[in-house]
Amino acid sequence: MSFRDLVQDYAEEPLTRQVILTLLRKYKRPNDKINELIKRGALTTLKKGLYIPGPKMDIRKPEAFLVANHLWGPSYVSLESALSYWGFIPERVYEISSVTIKAAKTYRTAIGRFRYLHAALPYYSFGMRSVQLTPKQVALVAAPEKALCDKVIMTSGVLLRSVRQTQAFLIDDLRMDEDRLRELNLHEMRTWLNDAPKKASLEILIKTLGTL
Repeated sequence: MSFRDLVQDYAEEPLTRQVILTLLRKYKRPNDKINELIKRGALTTLKKGLYIPGPKMDIRKPEAFLVANHLWGPSYVSLESALSYWGFIPERVYEISSVTIKAAKTYRTAIGRFRYLHAALPYYSFGMRSVQLTPKQVALVAAPEKALCDKVIMTSGVLLRSVRQTQAFLIDDLRMDEDRLRELNLHEMRTWLNDAPKKASLEILIKTLGTL
């Protein structure tokens, strides 16, 4: 049986080394086989001990958001990546930004760059959604409200002090869609304030959103 056939049932998720060793258990030297698979493009290494099917494999691969959840976790996709996914900013995002309760970290992989920013509990646990990316893939992604709060909190130098300044930040700097901003759940955002960093900035943000 080929490696393609062996991996087919696992192909839409990042593959741990343990899973691959189990698939290759009939080989006398499975580690050598892993190296061979990497060299011929059947496997791509994301980090030590974590892989996805390589470019030579004509099977469906894990989506970038699911990879982000697995590379460094627990974590959820947020900031510009989530805002772009939900249609709140026009730009296509080339770096996947996530929030984690662990230390901040950046991975540069063969399929792109993944950035992780730290948030403490309980703020971290607010506003996450399970998003069905494909019939077999589900990823944790910030709701638009949480992604926007994360953007304000985790962008160095952003301190919101007035409605006018905040409008400029949202519309001019982030180029956000005003119609989409009016859809945000301000009540839910208010419930996060007591546990959130940059509380004063978030209060101005919510006040500004209420004026749109």
